[in-house]
Amino acid sequence: MKKISLLIAAVMAFSVIPLQSRVKEATPEQIVRVEPPCWWTGMKTTLQLLVQGPGISGYDVALSGLDGVSVSKVHKADNPDFLFIDVDIDGTAEAGEFDIIFTKGKEKFRYAYALGTKSSGDRKSFSTSDVIYLIVPDRFANGDPANDSTEDTVEDASRETPMGRHGGDIQGIIDHLDYIADLGATAIWMTPLLEDNARRGSYHGYACADYYNIDSRFGDNALYKEMVDKAHEKGIKVIMDIVTNHCGTEHWWMKDMPFKDWVHMNDPYIGSNHMYSLALDPNASAADRKIMEEGWFSRGMPDMNLDNPYLLKYFQQWAVWWIEYSGLDGFRVDTYFYNEKVPMSYWCKAVTDEYPWFNIVGENWNANPDLVAYWQSGNPNPDGFDSHLPSIMDFPLRDAVNNALAPAAEEGRGPSRQGDISVVYNTLARDFQYHDLDKMLLFWSNHDTPRLGDIVGNDYGKMKIAFAMLATMRGIPQMFYGDEMMFSIGTTRRDDGRLRMDFPGGWDGDALDLFTEEGRAAAVADSTFSGAAELHDYVRTLLNWRKEKEVIHSGKTMHFIPQGNTYAYFRYNDTDLVFVFVNNSDSDAKVTWSRFAEITDGLGEGRDVITGEPVRVTDDTVVPAASALVVEYKR
Repeated sequence: MKKISLLIAAVMAFSVIPLQSRVKEATPEQIVRVEPPCWWTGMKTTLQLLVQGPGISGYDVALSGLDGVSVSKVHKADNPDFLFIDVDIDGTAEAGEFDIIFTKGKEKFRYAYALGTKSSGDRKSFSTSDVIYLIVPDRFANGDPANDSTEDTVEDASRETPMGRHGGDIQGIIDHLDYIADLGATAIWMTPLLEDNARRGSYHGYACADYYNIDSRFGDNALYKEMVDKAHEKGIKVIMDIVTNHCGTEHWWMKDMPFKDWVHMNDPYIGSNHMYSLALDPNASAADRKIMEEGWFSRGMPDMNLDNPYLLKYFQQWAVWWIEYSGLDGFRVDTYFYNEKVPMSYWCKAVTDEYPWFNIVGENWNANPDLVAYWQSGNPNPDGFDSHLPSIMDFPLRDAVNNALAPAAEEGRGPSRQGDISVVYNTLARDFQYHDLDKMLLFWSNHDTPRLGDIVGNDYGKMKIAFAMLATMRGIPQMFYGDEMMFSIGTTRRDDGRLRMDFPGGWDGDALDLFTEEGRAAAVADSTFSGAAELHDYVRTLLNWRKEKEVIHSGKTMHFIPQGNTYAYFRYNDTDLVFVFVNNSDSDAKVTWSRFAEITDGLGEGRDVITGEPVRVTDDTVVPAASALVVEYKR
C-alpha cells in the first residue's frame, strides 16, 4: 500500500511539471526555420507557419502553453522537409509564448513561438499631403563602416565599382533624417533592404535571398525598426519597397523548395516578354500571357508562382508581418503587373483588410494612361477585374514632363527644337481615364530612369520648373535623392550603377558635404555643384510651403492651353487658389492674366511662394525664360 501511495505521489508531482521542461528544445538541425518568426493576437490575417527541418513532414504536431491557441490543420508539401501548420488564435488568446510540439514515435522536441498583441494601427499612410524622398540606401550614407562587408554575405564592398556595394546603410539614413525633414520631405521610400546575396550587383536589393531579414550590410531587423521609430519622431513616414514577382537565385529556398511549383522553373531558360498589355488585352494569346507571367525577369531573378496557395499565403503574411513588426506606413511594389494578376489582387486585399488605412503603390511602367489606369483599385474595367491596389505610378506624366523639359537636340542628332510644354497639357487632359487622382504617384525620375539633371541638360532653371510642377500638381509627389541639387552623370542612357550615385558627404573623407549648409555653400566653387545650394533652397521652400496647403493636397485643377511654350494652371478650392505659370521657352514671357478671367476674377494681391513677397499679377507681369512663377491667393 505504501509503495502504491508513493507511486501516485510521484505521478502527481510529475503531472504539474510544465510540459516544456519535459520536452527537449529543438536543435537548429531539427528545425531549420519557422516563418513568420512571430505573430500577434487580434489579427484578421490567419496564421500559417512554414516549418523547415529534415523529414519534418513525418512528425505529428501539437501546440501547448497558451489558451486559445491550437492547430487547426497540418499540410504536407511536395518536399518532406517542410510542413505548413494552420494555427487558430481565438479571441481569448493573450500574448505570450507557446510551444510547437513535434512527435514521431518516441522522439519528441519543441519549438518556442512568441505571440504579441497587435498595435492600435492608428497611423496614417502616405497620401497627397506628403512628399516622398526616394533613397538607394547603399549610395546615401555610410553610418557604420564596420558592416560594409559581412561574413554571412558574398559580395564585399567596393566603392570604386559602379555596380558594386559602396557601404551605405540604415545607420546612414538615421544619421541624416534631419536633413530629409529640413528639406520638407515627409516620407521616405528606400529601395529594398532585405538580404540580397547575389554575387554581383547585390547593392540594389531586388534579388531577395531572405524575406524576413534585413541584409547584414545594411544593419539588422532591430535597427530597421529603430529607423522607422526615429523617422516617425521627425514626422517622416516610411515606405518599404518589396518584390513579390521574383526572388534571387541565392534565396535559401532555391536550394530546397517546399513545392515543385513554388517558382516557375523554366528549362531551358525563358525570360519574360515584358509585354505589359497582355494582362488586360482581350485578344491576347494565352501562350504570350504565360510567358509574361511565368518568364523570369532576369536570369538572376526566379519568377515566383503566386498561383501556389501556400506561396501566396506566405507573401500575404510576410507583408503583414513587416507592417506590424516595424510600424511601416506603406509599400511600394516592384514590377507589379508581372505578377499573376488575380492572386496579386488577393495579396493586396489581404494587406488592406488587415490595415484599411494602409497605402500600396505598384510599379506599372507604361506610357499609356489607359494601360496604367487598369491597375488601380476601383477602376471600372470592362473585364470586371479589381486589382485592390490603391495607388499607381504616373509614368505617362513622368514621360511628358521629361520630354517637355529636355533641351534641343544636338545638331545632326534628331529634331533641333526644344521640348514643348504642350505635351504636359495633353497628358493631364487625359486625367478622365483615372479612377482616383489622389492615389497616383507623381514623379519625374527614380532609381530606374535617367537622372533628371541629365534630362534637362544640367539647366538649373529647368530643374526649378520641374520642382514647381512636382510640388503643385495633383497626386502624391515623389523625388529621387540628390535631385534637389541636380545630381547628374552626363548621359541620359540608362546606367544604373552610376545614376544611383553616392551622396557627397555620406562617407568619411568626402571632399564635399552636401548634407550641410556649410558644405553646400562651399560647393559653389565646385563646377559640378555650383548651383546646388540655390536649387536646394528653392526646393526646400516649395516643399515646406506645400506641407500645410490643403488646396494642393485635395484641390481641383484648371489649366489653359499652352502658348509660346508657356503653360498656366490653377489649383483651387473654396477658400484658396494657387497659380502656376511655367515659362519653358528660351525668352522672357508675359503672363496674359486677363486670359484666365474665368477663375481669376476678383483676385487681388497674392504672395509669391518662393520669395514670400506680395505680388499683383497682371498682363504686364513678365516671367523670365526657363522659370516658373507660383503665387498663392485667398479667395
